[in-house]
Amino acid sequence: MSDNLLKKLRGLWQARRNEVDAQYTRTLSFGDYVVDRWEKAHALGFGNGTSIYDSTLVFGDVKVAENTWIGPFCVLDGTGGLTIGSYCAISAGVQIYSHDTVKWSISGGSAPYDYAPTMIGDRCYIGPATIVAKGVTLGDGCVIGAQSLVMQDVPAGAKAYGSPCRVVGKVDDGA
Repeated sequence: MSDNLLKKLRGLWQARRNEVDAQYTRTLSFGDYVVDRWEKAHALGFGNGTSIYDSTLVFGDVKVAENTWIGPFCVLDGTGGLTIGSYCAISAGVQIYSHDTVKWSISGGSAPYDYAPTMIGDRCYIGPATIVAKGVTLGDGCVIGAQSLVMQDVPAGAKAYGSPCRVVGKVDDGA
């Protein structure tokens, strides 16, 4: 029975891979071929029009508003509370945290984990492979460059990048 199921799953994977490649010229992980991104977002209680790839991990209390795109291979840690606004683009590999285990680790487990809510405003773009630390707030309309380490709040309308992330200007119509 398991050999037959495996054969059927492989057939499904090949058929879906061919369909997606023909339409979008892309290859996905297995789960992203069989899970509808909008249905997953709806099941998580996210806003209308929001999509989230199956390969993205979601922990704790994560709230996402409408029409936000969450790319593949992200980590959304809501154990301390995470809110993401409307019309955001969370690029591939982004990690957003609302807790850390620094004190717990260095104390040999005697100190508790640290938690702080993290908030991403409306109309924010977070570039690929960016890490947003616990307790950070990104104001509305921010652009965060790829591979940034965001350890501090970023004001509304700011363009920022780097490790550590620094504000380098204001967002204009061309971003």
